[in-house]
Amino acid sequence: MTTVLNNPLRPALLAAARSSKLQAGLTRIRATRSLVDRFVAGESEPAAVAAVDTLLSSGRFVSVDYLGEDTTDRSQAAATVDSYLSLIQRFSTRDTSGRALEVSLKLSALGQGIDRSLALENARTICTAAEAAGVWVTVDAEDHTTTDSTLSIVRELRADFPDLGTVLQAYLRRTEADCVALSGPRSRIRLCKGAYNEPSSVAFQSAREVSDSYLRCLQVLMEGSGYPMVASHDPDMIEAAERLATSAGRSSDEFEFQMLYGIRDPEQRRLVDADRHVRVYVPYGEQWYGYFMRRLAERPANLMFFARSLISRR
Repeated sequence: MTTVLNNPLRPALLAAARSSKLQAGLTRIRATRSLVDRFVAGESEPAAVAAVDTLLSSGRFVSVDYLGEDTTDRSQAAATVDSYLSLIQRFSTRDTSGRALEVSLKLSALGQGIDRSLALENARTICTAAEAAGVWVTVDAEDHTTTDSTLSIVRELRADFPDLGTVLQAYLRRTEADCVALSGPRSRIRLCKGAYNEPSSVAFQSAREVSDSYLRCLQVLMEGSGYPMVASHDPDMIEAAERLATSAGRSSDEFEFQMLYGIRDPEQRRLVDADRHVRVYVPYGEQWYGYFMRRLAERPANLMFFARSLISRR
């Protein structure tokens, strides 16, 4: 959802997120599992549903992501669709009247890299099931090379599913213009800072530039006609969102905060106690490695926590 760009090891960690050799080595370390459990709600659907029920009972909303990306196999893409359909079926037995339940999709996991039409139809299948169950859907952002394809698919799907949400990343130089274009009626935009290693030609590089872009984009969304979803753990951005929402005349029902599973839990609870909508991004599944490495890259505190876990278990 967000990165504060203040981890000096961030480029190396983001590169490691795509290394199969490092993945094989890291996943063999026993201490890794305990830290992964902090950020990932388990590898199985029952584990994810248990985490969802705990969060719902605390007054929080959820967005569940079945982990996986860069799929190059049609059967794997089909298996991902089946996993989402099974999850949505479980959700259909719960009270969905308040849109507390949502699923997040990565189009690359649905076959975007194989064939755009395959990803479109797989996403349409999931959106159809979700709409019938009263579950929201948001399409995740990935690296900048997929942005045009992703937004074109979102626009096409919104003709039939106008409540479909999507993610925009403030560190991309194009995002302020995308916010203007996508902030119309019934739009739902999750605004995050960004979690991929992007070149300076397309993305801001310094923390200050990214924060300034985030604030400009957030103002556009708050002054627009849609439903802004403020995906940040940054206290300054949370305070700014409150200020901009008030200035735009938005009630607490007209925007929401979003945070990652396992990060700043007390702040999530504080916002709920303040009558704010808080949605927690809940990832699960066996393909947790890339997601886990991006979480380490976000903040030195996460990396230090991992290092202490390794040392304490030797």
